[in-house]
Amino acid sequence: MLNERKLNVLRAIVEDYINTHEPVGSKVLSERYSLGVSPATIRNEMAALEDEGYLEQRHTSSGRIPTSMGYRLFVDQLSSIKPLSAAEQRAIGVFLDGASDLDEIMSRTSRVLSQLTKHAAIVQYPSLSKSAVRHIEIVSVTSRKALLVLVTDAGRVEQRTVDCSVDLTETLVSELRARLNTALVGVNLSDISRKAPALDQYFPIEEKEFAKKIMDALIELAKREEEEKVVIGGTANLARYATDYQTTIQPMLEALEEQVVLLRLIGESVAADVSVRIGQENPIGLEDAAVVTSGYQIGDQTVARLGVVGPTHMNYPSTIGAVIAVSNYVGSILAGK
Repeated sequence: MLNERKLNVLRAIVEDYINTHEPVGSKVLSERYSLGVSPATIRNEMAALEDEGYLEQRHTSSGRIPTSMGYRLFVDQLSSIKPLSAAEQRAIGVFLDGASDLDEIMSRTSRVLSQLTKHAAIVQYPSLSKSAVRHIEIVSVTSRKALLVLVTDAGRVEQRTVDCSVDLTETLVSELRARLNTALVGVNLSDISRKAPALDQYFPIEEKEFAKKIMDALIELAKREEEEKVVIGGTANLARYATDYQTTIQPMLEALEEQVVLLRLIGESVAADVSVRIGQENPIGLEDAAVVTSGYQIGDQTVARLGVVGPTHMNYPSTIGAVIAVSNYVGSILAGK
């Protein structure tokens, strides 16, 4: 663990490099920051930090810049984040409130997050397995085929066609719809398979076969892997920092086109906590990037994650603040839909 003086020097270098994107020298630190030590002492501490892997000097005549290890320590030592201004908070609310459905909410969320942070934004759709049933609709398509429509509490709408071995009369469809909604509204999709056997009591003999097919379709919806949908916005922002990456920006853009990579960036488990991954902590192709993510909740349930991808010299306090603020807004808006 670094002593307090080294931590102060490292913190000052990271903050200065975030603001200027220019290598930092001891003279600059002495003039801009009240570190309470001489320039000579600052030089010695900078040399020690370089030896320990927290700083690097890419050119012998230039100052030093933080390494991924230096940024990691800086983030781990953050005592506060920068909250959004009242105007920014109002703008988020107005922009997201204007969305008419889940797809538009997700699209607008990626746009507003990328605009706030000037980074690429990634937003994961609410997980079906983490969502609860808001409404079930059954519509007869033919006399032996019905369309099952599932609406979740997150506003997600999924559809399946279901075959029936008996004629789908208006009375049968209406009664089945009513019984299913009575039994399942408010139930998490992940619990439907466990509750299915007990639901048999809700249906008379003539409805049981069709009801079972509907239940099987609901269980399939809850378990299907393609539920993990992700939207990305603001990738053009990455080009703003193209000259700052040690390699070309192309591998990063290619990585962000892969759905599997996006899901790994967002996080393999749904959790409410804020996560910051820097440099080599990220998947292949994004070793020069930093990724900040947070879960968003509907009620007390964390249903998905969102975040941003940018250069390692991003402004971590303000970026973390923006990600947290947007995740809070998304959760509250989805809960009200």
